[in-house]
Amino acid sequence: MNSISPDVLVSTYLKALSTADAGLAINLFTPDGVVDSPLYGVQPARDFYPALFADTAESVLTLRETLLSADAKTLAFWFDFDWVLANGTPAPFTVVDVAELDEGGLIRRLHIVFDTHPIRGSWQIQNQG
Repeated sequence: MNSISPDVLVSTYLKALSTADAGLAINLFTPDGVVDSPLYGVQPARDFYPALFADTAESVLTLRETLLSADAKTLAFWFDFDWVLANGTPAPFTVVDVAELDEGGLIRRLHIVFDTHPIRGSWQIQNQG
């Protein structure tokens, strides 16, 4: 089985987010991969990324740091997410994504960790329609 390196996973993931490429993001997950998001809840990756990108007009990502556990089963990446909602409202935040990896380096479960308080109101207004 081919294995994806943590560096390739992170760079590909950030590219998928910045280009709104749901297929690219989903391909980094196991077939039953799950995303646990503070805004969208727990969803299969195949449902989460189309929903996220439908809510996105633009996103610029700046990686701060990548951390890999000693057993290589957990990968955390800390980055700035300069998000612009589909309605044009800026909603920037800093986030840590914590990925639980399978033996091939694919994401089984992704925990998205950030303070939603500064952007929750704008996100809710956009999604009330």
